[in-house]
Amino acid sequence: MIKTERILHLKSCRGRKVRVVREHYLREQVPCYSALCQADCANDGKVLPADLTHYVVPDVAVVVDYLEILEFRELQGIVFTQTACQAVQHSKGRRQYNRLRNLLKDPRHDCVLFANEFQEYSYCPREKGESQEKWQTRCVYSAAVWYHNHLAGMMDVVMITEDQDAVAQYSSLNSGVYVISVQDFLQNFWPELQAAHDLYSSLSQALQEKESEGSQREFAEHLPAEVLEAGIKSGRYVKGSLNINKHHNEAFIMTEGLSNKSTDLSCGVLVCGNKNRNRAVHGDVVVVELLPKSEWRGKVTALVEGQGEEKGGEENQSKPMPTGRVVGILQRNWRDYVVTFPPRDGTQSQSRNSQRILAVPWDRRIPKIRISTQQADALQDHRVVVRIDSWESTSLYPNGHSVRVLGRAGELETEVQTILIENCIHVPPFSDAQLREMPGNSPEKPWRVDPAQVAERRDLRETHLVFSIDPRGCEDVDDTLSVRSLAGGKLLELGVHIADVTHFVAEGSLTDLEARSRATTYYLADRRYDMLPAVLSADLCSLLGGVDRYAMSVLWELDAHSLAVNKVWYGRTLIRSSYQLHYELAQALLNGEQAEVAELAELGPEERDAKLAQLTQALEMLTHVARHLRAQRDRGGALELEGVEVRAQLDEERNITALVPRQPLEVHETVAECMIYANHWVARKIQETFPHQALLRRHPPPRQEFFSQLVDIAAARGFAIDTRTNKALAESLDQAVDPQDPLVNRLLRMMATAAMSQALYFSTGLESQDQYYHYGLALDRYTHFTSPIRRYADMVVHRLLTAAIDVDRGAGPGRALASNKELEETAQHINNRNRAAQQAQKMSTLLFQCLYFKERDPQTDQRCVADAVIYSIRNNGVLVFVPEYGVKGPVYLRNREGQVVSAGQDGSCEWQSGSIRQYSDHVTTTSSGGSSTFRLFSHITVRISVRSTSCHADSLNLEVISNKPHAGAEPQQAQSQSQSQSRSQLVQEVVRLAEEAYQQAQEKAARRPKLSKEEKEFSQSKTPNLYSLLEEVRELALLDLDGAARVCATTA
Repeated sequence: MIKTERILHLKSCRGRKVRVVREHYLREQVPCYSALCQADCANDGKVLPADLTHYVVPDVAVVVDYLEILEFRELQGIVFTQTACQAVQHSKGRRQYNRLRNLLKDPRHDCVLFANEFQEYSYCPREKGESQEKWQTRCVYSAAVWYHNHLAGMMDVVMITEDQDAVAQYSSLNSGVYVISVQDFLQNFWPELQAAHDLYSSLSQALQEKESEGSQREFAEHLPAEVLEAGIKSGRYVKGSLNINKHHNEAFIMTEGLSNKSTDLSCGVLVCGNKNRNRAVHGDVVVVELLPKSEWRGKVTALVEGQGEEKGGEENQSKPMPTGRVVGILQRNWRDYVVTFPPRDGTQSQSRNSQRILAVPWDRRIPKIRISTQQADALQDHRVVVRIDSWESTSLYPNGHSVRVLGRAGELETEVQTILIENCIHVPPFSDAQLREMPGNSPEKPWRVDPAQVAERRDLRETHLVFSIDPRGCEDVDDTLSVRSLAGGKLLELGVHIADVTHFVAEGSLTDLEARSRATTYYLADRRYDMLPAVLSADLCSLLGGVDRYAMSVLWELDAHSLAVNKVWYGRTLIRSSYQLHYELAQALLNGEQAEVAELAELGPEERDAKLAQLTQALEMLTHVARHLRAQRDRGGALELEGVEVRAQLDEERNITALVPRQPLEVHETVAECMIYANHWVARKIQETFPHQALLRRHPPPRQEFFSQLVDIAAARGFAIDTRTNKALAESLDQAVDPQDPLVNRLLRMMATAAMSQALYFSTGLESQDQYYHYGLALDRYTHFTSPIRRYADMVVHRLLTAAIDVDRGAGPGRALASNKELEETAQHINNRNRAAQQAQKMSTLLFQCLYFKERDPQTDQRCVADAVIYSIRNNGVLVFVPEYGVKGPVYLRNREGQVVSAGQDGSCEWQSGSIRQYSDHVTTTSSGGSSTFRLFSHITVRISVRSTSCHADSLNLEVISNKPHAGAEPQQAQSQSQSQSRSQLVQEVVRLAEEAYQQAQEKAARRPKLSKEEKEFSQSKTPNLYSLLEEVRELALLDLDGAARVCATTA
């Protein structure tokens, strides 16, 4: 080993010069990570394959500026040098460096890191007077030469660079080591990889044409990092994540427990206007300086139709709150953005080879992005994926580059892909390498149970009556149930049996890594994107009737009289489901109605009747146990929150024909209670065995100030809502019932849902035990165990439970468990993906709602006229809920011209000059036609139309046409008063009709030119079998995202 010393003069990502002195040790043995190695290098981990034609060594500038191209999985055999990685760290910052590190760790990418500066024969000391760029290029070339020599010339090495001098200097020095430009590399080796060529062109243009903004500064410079850190510690500055309101030109800084020495900042800090945001983008972690109290403002409370349409005046604002301005950005959280290239107006700048376009982001919270492109004309009115490169203080807008084209704005597939990208959802088809890890199951070679597994597992096939209850047509059955009497009827045994997914998906495998990346199955209105390959999700891990399957089971021995738990057994089992029931069939059996059970159709009358009686008795026992479990949770304060539930209706070819409301049945409650019970007991088991390394799910109590709107609105109707505890809230919501209008209670429950914080996964080593509590379910510990086919969290929990069972046997965990830090990182990732899945599902539903109404004339089509209920009052309008379609939105009572809505004797409304006045429980308009009053919870008639824009998503527009209930609305008195039926009234019927609009769009799509490969990238499944997520109706927190935005924070 040779010791030397290095002196580096570096420039940080913030522009400061840094002098670094390091002791430097050189060694002869440094891993090469190549399968061709003949020198016995210690190549642990990923190795480059031996069957490639060449290895690629990118120069420093290529790694710094063109990393996105190197991320293409088609590019194999890439050797990243230590020199290039250090340059990324110092010049691009932590975010880009972490991106490179993740690329190197990902086994799906054929790339490795070579520590060239520690290898004795590849290290190049910097010569006197040599520029850093020249020295770095020489280091990378030396590493390429070393690789070729180290592998005894068995593998050619291609060094790619953007330095033409380097190409001229090094290209002919060594045989077998080629030095070419990135463009030549793509043209010669990857001529058909068009996406990489387009991305290279975009990146090159962005680098070559950085616009000179002149000396005039548009924004204040950000303060240095050390000043920001000192200010945060002293309390002068406030740190938090920037959350921009898409309807107003204002943003909020929200952080848990936010406060400083002199000011209560529990409600956050308001940041008004672009100047005060100082180049911060939605989601960035920023540092804010508070303005003097004389400059504090309140949040805008008026309804606003268009982005940036500010309503001046104090009457449109809430009471003043802490207000500040951004003085620094600690972390950029830029992502891929979908933008639209607007029609050219002649004012866009252009050069000889390209044009500078101000592209409009689909997300209204993101500023316009300046793009350099040669395809400005061709891409007009197209959706394009772009990335932001920089935002200098001398520029009004950030600079970026295009990544790929999605398609023409307004086309169905383009809009669906937009929703996925805007929520950072990347779901390509499963790769061949991942599918090769799957067990085979075909008619020629069917999958069979392994005899070794039979010996290891508890065999329940002959001893237990196992059955499933799922939505009609469900394919991926991941849970089954069993119940039986023991000890002559003195005991009961309840069993929950879950598909043993982790038996087929080894931890750390390619399939496991992909499942972790997705974290969940994504459900959209017309399709789903599975977390696992179909051979598992719809076949071997689906607990179908009449076939042997591996399961993870929890069995409780209960006292038959008190239903107290005597003992619990956890373990791996082998089951054969006897009946695959759907909810309606199970309920019919419980009700004593005549019902056809498919599994009994071929039996004789006597045997059929006996087995039917046995099945019915099991269902009755299960219902009895579930009622007891629900009563237990109700006594603890479990909440019944309001949600929207739909299921898929399938045709004989297993395609969706409609999405219909789920009819509320008691058997839904029965299955849900059993699943909640299993999740609770598994949470207890893994937490007690691994107190610092268990993955649980908590639902924090909501902040009391978030209930203020609920309490005030309920009081206006004469109801008192007690929000001090979950039990008090549940009881007061149960009592807040208007016999004349069941919708009142439903709306109050919706507002309670909006005030809730979101349930979160966490590692037990991070929180104290009093923070484990699940507020909504009233349970001290809770996790997710029952749906491993579609939730990665459940797979983690299955592995923890398996390890806990091994510990009980004295064997110890089969492999090292994830540390608390690693588990918390996984939990945060899953939380983020779950939020993305919920948001994508909501956007998809809205897309199809708009498609449905867009095809209809609102002036003549009666389906565009509906009954609406007022649930919130504003000073220029009201917020309403439309039960028929599950739509919520604003209804304006004052327009931009200052006119107000005036209602005639028959209730019909028209616009007239006048004034509007807001009260606590109503709003009154006054005009020449008289006064009109709109009260909380009153019913009005609205017309639904679609507001279309070329650059953003379509939205629904609600217009009042009568201040009386819609004549076609079903009388509320005719509706059932039961809580179960009250929930079904909130189902979004529009998704039942969405399939019709989707089929129309498909017919149009068939007449369009065939989609390109890029346009199809996200189209994993066109018409799969969508089913509703019934077993987690309550515990998913059922977050109303619009409501969360209104209270401007969640505990996400």
